[in-house]
Amino acid sequence: GACSMAGTPGVRALRSWTAASVPRLGVARLASRAFSTRAMPSPGSPAAFRLDDAFVRDYATLEPQFGFNGLGKLVYERTYARPTPGGAREQWFETVERVVNGTFSMQRRWIEQNDLGWDEADAQRTARDMYARIFDMKFLPPGRGLWAMGTPITEERRLYAALNNCAFVSTDKIREDFAGPFAFLMEAAMLGVGVGFDTRGAGTVIVRGVEESAPVERYTIPDSREGWVQSLRLVIDNYVFGKGPVELDYSLVRPAGSPIKGFGGVASGPEPLRELHEEVRATLARNAGAPVTVTTIVDVMNLIGKCVVAGNVRRTAEIAFGEPDCEEYIDLKNYEVNPQRMAYGWTSNNSVFAKLGMDYSPLVSRIARNGEPGFAWLDNMRSYGRMNGVEDRSDWRASGGNPCLEQTLESYELCCLVETFPNRHEDFADFSRTLESAFLYAKTVTLGETQWPQTNRVMLRNRRVGCSISGVAQFISGRGLGELRQWCDDGYAALKAADAAYSERFCIPRSIKLTSVKPSGSVSLLAGATPGLHYPESRFYLRRVRLPARSELVGQLVRAGFPMEPAVGDEQSTLVVSFPVDAGAGLRSVHELSMWEQLSLAAFLQRHWADNQVSCTVTFDADTEAASIAPALDYFQYQLKGVSFLPRLKSATAYPQMPYEAITEDQYRALMASIDLGALHRREGLPRGGEPLAGEEGGREQAAAAAEAPSPGDAGRITVPGGHTVALPVDHTPDIFCESDRCVQEEAADIMRSVEERAPEARSATAGHKGRG
Repeated sequence: GACSMAGTPGVRALRSWTAASVPRLGVARLASRAFSTRAMPSPGSPAAFRLDDAFVRDYATLEPQFGFNGLGKLVYERTYARPTPGGAREQWFETVERVVNGTFSMQRRWIEQNDLGWDEADAQRTARDMYARIFDMKFLPPGRGLWAMGTPITEERRLYAALNNCAFVSTDKIREDFAGPFAFLMEAAMLGVGVGFDTRGAGTVIVRGVEESAPVERYTIPDSREGWVQSLRLVIDNYVFGKGPVELDYSLVRPAGSPIKGFGGVASGPEPLRELHEEVRATLARNAGAPVTVTTIVDVMNLIGKCVVAGNVRRTAEIAFGEPDCEEYIDLKNYEVNPQRMAYGWTSNNSVFAKLGMDYSPLVSRIARNGEPGFAWLDNMRSYGRMNGVEDRSDWRASGGNPCLEQTLESYELCCLVETFPNRHEDFADFSRTLESAFLYAKTVTLGETQWPQTNRVMLRNRRVGCSISGVAQFISGRGLGELRQWCDDGYAALKAADAAYSERFCIPRSIKLTSVKPSGSVSLLAGATPGLHYPESRFYLRRVRLPARSELVGQLVRAGFPMEPAVGDEQSTLVVSFPVDAGAGLRSVHELSMWEQLSLAAFLQRHWADNQVSCTVTFDADTEAASIAPALDYFQYQLKGVSFLPRLKSATAYPQMPYEAITEDQYRALMASIDLGALHRREGLPRGGEPLAGEEGGREQAAAAAEAPSPGDAGRITVPGGHTVALPVDHTPDIFCESDRCVQEEAADIMRSVEERAPEARSATAGHKGRG
């Protein structure tokens, strides 16, 4: 930490900071109070922090202002509301309390373990402000923070890695530890962390193959994350280094359907792991006797992602980085060349490390077909913070980025992102205070150690965070680009001041970078914000969400009257719910923005806000704009650090149950007239444990809800609007980590491609679903 690094440049800069350099009330007081000796550390483990009960009780009867006509509330209850000890689900005020208590408990542990002096009164004041800003959704922690912070995952097991959004690992040193990058990606993915990786290790190690005559190594796989990862490491090492066969015993792996206590959901059983081992063996066997190839590296990483998805842990998020002139890499998603990769190639977005001044035209035809590869300019990532003309080489060790490419990262580095919503603020003064609170959450996450020494070495030095903004399109529509520029520039200055104060408070280095623009997804839906910098499909549209048929939320949605139908292709177990959305007056649709305007907005935010990166998926008309991609990249390569493209769908209503469907204002109002939003709030206004408040009648109406949402073991069925009857299967792990705008767009594109590949009679058979709901 900074206290033991007195000669370093970061600490010299810290010493030069004074309270007079902090422009706002609040931050200037932090450093002076941070080293108060009011509360000295007690013997043993530091006590957990707890907000005052009376303060939290005042929020128990307040109704959260979730966004998008019930969509935000559904996403919260489906995704982030954890089970309580009494068997009910958390309410929003309880989730916020858990998250804030967990955040300040991390701070308390750090301060007391390092004998820095804990100030309980100041902590209560700061925690109350953070609580209010999260409750009002002025900022939100990342999805994994809403799910894991303050739970046994962090409080007992100290799995702080699970609080981070993303990571990157390079394969350039696989000569020293061949299996290391693959094991890291697998374990990180199982903790919900999206991981980027490169192919730089290709050609550096010869895959020897298994020595069949050598003694057999036997390994009984423990029923744990660590056991799964170690089994993969054994398989890889035996093949690469010419060791004897490894015999794996799966008998300890819990059977399919068993509950997963820590992260929720149910176990998949050993089959996905067994399949991973078999496929990795086959992949390495094909490479035996030759230097490891680009294809082998990406195949193994993708097969890991496929296993993690099948293992009910999470929706995987990977990004691969390769060289733009490597035909082998560029063809990985050409399934005419590599048809076998169709089964697992979907697990990663594929991008190239673009060279400034390169010829982009050879890649345009591929982008026009499926939107890949994307582009990352590593020179810009290393040479600049915000791309405002001021060179900054402090990030010279950067070697890649995360799956949505909003974070510059070193190898084995993790990063926590936090999301703010400028449009939910009346003025900049309030937004500035929100930025301070949001940054404090993210900076606190950097205090948590991980289980990887390589990661700890990088994170202790960098303390990188990503404070993001969402609802950009709504802000521009309501207040204009000029005001956004002012808020971005002034907000960045406020964050720099907060970083100086909090770094001194915790006695750690300042963060190497502070800001980004993430693509967002589920979290922005809670707040009713457009995701990141992206514009919506239309001002008025239907947003379709998939929900397990046995979900306890089905009864509420039925009572409220939301359009609901069985999911095409999974009619017996999954429902699709349609939410009418009004994104806001005066808001333009993405179809009204040219490719050039989208690139310009990304460059604007890279200049005025993001010192990490701006995640931007530029949608384009393949018929009229594809030819302009290469010239556009010639201009914007000097203004961006990364970008991806996606051809626009020809029609958002051509195929059944597309994620987005534009509707007219009249259609929107007709749908809303048949929906009773009040029916969604029957579970609100309840204290801990799910019991009604004193003097209130009915409360959650738990008996009725239980009748409409049977237990996982119930073999019954349920009837939804339209007379459809569906089965009630065992629920799967909530998709808590990734529903970014690009993911949704790719889901829509996948639906279209899959239907186009079917026979004409199959297409006509599903045409009756077109536009339904």
